[in-house]
Amino acid sequence: MSTDALKSTALTDLHIELGAKMVPFAGYNMPVQYTNLREEHMAVRDSVGMFDVSHMGEFSVTGPDAEALVEWISSNDVSKLIDKQAQYSCMPNEDGGIVDDLIIYKWDSNEFYLVVNASNIEKDWNWIQAQKDAKDFDCELSNMSEDLSLLAIQGPNATKVVQKLTEVNLDAIEFYHFDAGAVAGVEDVIISATGYTGSGGFELYVWNKDVRKVWDAVMEAGAEFGIIPCGLGCRDTLRLEKGYCLYGNDINATTSPIEAGLGWITKFNNPFVNWEYHQAIKENKPARRLVGFDMLDRGIPRQHYIIRNADDTIIGEVTSGTQSPSLGKAIGMGYVESAYAKAGTEIYIEIRNKRLKAEVVKMPFLK
Repeated sequence: MSTDALKSTALTDLHIELGAKMVPFAGYNMPVQYTNLREEHMAVRDSVGMFDVSHMGEFSVTGPDAEALVEWISSNDVSKLIDKQAQYSCMPNEDGGIVDDLIIYKWDSNEFYLVVNASNIEKDWNWIQAQKDAKDFDCELSNMSEDLSLLAIQGPNATKVVQKLTEVNLDAIEFYHFDAGAVAGVEDVIISATGYTGSGGFELYVWNKDVRKVWDAVMEAGAEFGIIPCGLGCRDTLRLEKGYCLYGNDINATTSPIEAGLGWITKFNNPFVNWEYHQAIKENKPARRLVGFDMLDRGIPRQHYIIRNADDTIIGEVTSGTQSPSLGKAIGMGYVESAYAKAGTEIYIEIRNKRLKAEVVKMPFLK
């Protein structure tokens, strides 16, 4: 895809000015790194970094049946949410797989926000709309994706940085809860104690017209902590060290959340799309499971690499892999037959026609 055909975020020109390496991602022209992956990764693990993830999609669901619709499309138990609480979930499809994973934000029983993956915005919108129409839920959908920007300030010093810019008490916002208020003099910013790095921090939802002001203020406030802008490259290594699934790699339209180790977001208290199928997998035990593994031989596992057992039989496939900056070793995730899913099991990854030894480990890789 040519850069002319790619969408931009409100900060794309700034990333180019900063010298970021830009790549096509989910139809957007996005920064993959600014300096180098390791420096950006370790800034987030040790102090603080900031990501522009404005390519993500945001929908609002409002009206008397807002909660009923969200409950129906979501594998998690939405009824447990209190106001201003967020929840990680996935949307099952009718074929035994996943439409997308998402974050659900509950303002109140009549208003929810759904944050979805950039590559799935149109698909997700059409899916949710179809479910609404099929069951005649009394609510309205609105697609805010083109109007909202999203900044992720992540790392152990993220709270100190953002607190300089707002009178909202950030210590009072528990993990996976949120509030709204002024940040850097910009009103109506959603301040969410969420992120996909495993290092803590906040995500700020800001209208496009205001995001440059907030970005600049965060960079200035974070200077004493060595804050740096971070690209999608280290976002991937950070989430993988924590064993977080990436849609299109570790979960997709053919994977059940039960197989993917996402039973903790798959609750059967209330019916959802195709719930009987996933409940049967849980009760009968899945034939395959998503596992984490450490490479024992030297080599980097990549998506679609074949996984074999000691007898050279194919038992699965790699879904994600990298050289972990925090751990200094190669790690990966992949689906294997359930008989090989126990921690300590020896498996072999086929890399460039060589069988390289690996060991199944309990995730997260980085404790």
